[in-house]
Amino acid sequence: MTDRYDVIVIGGGPGGYPAAIRAAQNKLSVACIDDWQNHDGSRAFGGTCLNAGCIPSKALLESSELFHRAAHEFKAHGIAVGSPSIDVTAMQKRKAGIVKGMTGGIASLFKSGGVVGLQGRGRLLAAGGQGDCQVEFTGADGAKQTLSAGSVILASGSVPVELKSVPQDGKRIVDSWGALEFDAVPARLGVIGAGVIGLELGSVWQRLGAKVTVLEAAEDFLALADRQLAAEALKQLRKQGLDIKLGAKVSAAAIDNGEVSVRFADGQGEQSAKFDRLVVAVGRRPFTKDLLAEGTGVQLDQRGFIVVDDHCRTGAPNVYAVGDCVRGPMLAHKAKDEGVMAAELIAGRYGHVNYEVIPSVIYTAPEIAWVGRSEAEARAA
Repeated sequence: MTDRYDVIVIGGGPGGYPAAIRAAQNKLSVACIDDWQNHDGSRAFGGTCLNAGCIPSKALLESSELFHRAAHEFKAHGIAVGSPSIDVTAMQKRKAGIVKGMTGGIASLFKSGGVVGLQGRGRLLAAGGQGDCQVEFTGADGAKQTLSAGSVILASGSVPVELKSVPQDGKRIVDSWGALEFDAVPARLGVIGAGVIGLELGSVWQRLGAKVTVLEAAEDFLALADRQLAAEALKQLRKQGLDIKLGAKVSAAAIDNGEVSVRFADGQGEQSAKFDRLVVAVGRRPFTKDLLAEGTGVQLDQRGFIVVDDHCRTGAPNVYAVGDCVRGPMLAHKAKDEGVMAAELIAGRYGHVNYEVIPSVIYTAPEIAWVGRSEAEARAA
């Protein structure tokens, strides 16, 4: 393995791997470092999106929607299937196969495109004396090596926000990744958070037979969406059976005799509920742990995001940052466009992202989508 590249990308998710591929297409020597590790200890490129987010959730959403339609809609079309049953093991096996195929596809793209894929941890060091960027690479075996590059793209992604009042055990109380791995349909499922992740995961297990309660601290449903769209979506989701409680602030949760006891307060005062499993889906935060050594010149803001300009340049020369670790919506397509922009700029080409037209989609049924300013924002402007 060489120790000098034109570009080193730290992070192999939807911001990092497209950046690496585009940089290689621009005739630059590229290495992409990624530290993703699955529950079984295996390593794969693709970050949260491909391994434990966008892709596996869409696989389960499709399976659950087909099951729901077979149970409730096929008869009206003259299609008789009897009473369908769900094999969760088979459903999860299909999901795992889709994920494996897509993450393996990234490795194949790297190989065919000339990108050196390095599985391990990358850490930006202070710039070397020759002006190159310096990166410490720690391999899966723990061995360390210092690499240099003309430019570095930081694409470290994000991790789920945890609630101190709701400690997770990884089985009864889980984050979004854990909710994708259930081996059976819980009879009673609680979801904290009525954002994209909470609504999608709640929809999956509700369609399969769980009684789902969604606890949302905010009084407004989908505050970033147009009010008419949000109101209609709330009506449709409640009609489907999701018990969405707005203004419900969770204060504590604990496991007691195999059940999850949750305390929350809403407009009616202090409340309690019991669930078989509880999903914490209250958002994500930038992941920058051990990413930056002292003296790099890369700054973090008060919320932990890497500070960048409109073209994703950091305060350090020739260092860019893209995706969930910088400002803006935490969306895979936004990260991809930023990664490609950074790779183009490094190659001396034109690069630009129009942040005014980034679409947002929630893959419930019906799907919920919006792009650009809401009516309220347009009137205010």
